[in-house]
Amino acid sequence: VQLQASGGGLVQAGGSLRLSCTTSGFLAEYYAIAWFRQAPGGEREGVSCSGKEGGSTHYADSVKGRFTISRDNAGNTVHLQMSNLKPEDMAVYYCAKPERRDCTGFGSVYDYWGQGTLVTVSS
Repeated sequence: VQLQASGGGLVQAGGSLRLSCTTSGFLAEYYAIAWFRQAPGGEREGVSCSGKEGGSTHYADSVKGRFTISRDNAGNTVHLQMSNLKPEDMAVYYCAKPERRDCTGFGSVYDYWGQGTLVTVSS
């Protein structure tokens, strides 16, 4: 099982980025995939979750209305479209697979993680 996050970079406040989580080694369409982030000196926090089989989507309150999670048709790649980025969005973003198949909360156990991609937002 592997997850690989990509798409991070430097963007000005108010700008947009699209992150991608490419999966392999398991049938990702049958699992939820979530995005987390960790700012320098901060704790890891859940950002968004895409439910299994194109089901529900979930967002942290801090990103609702600005971020959109989606999957490609095969369900193996999960994207996080981030718009109207703010300096407080700056963090390393990770994608992760939950131990249980669906989005059951960011506090659940996530057993596989991607390596992270850095998002830098300049003010």
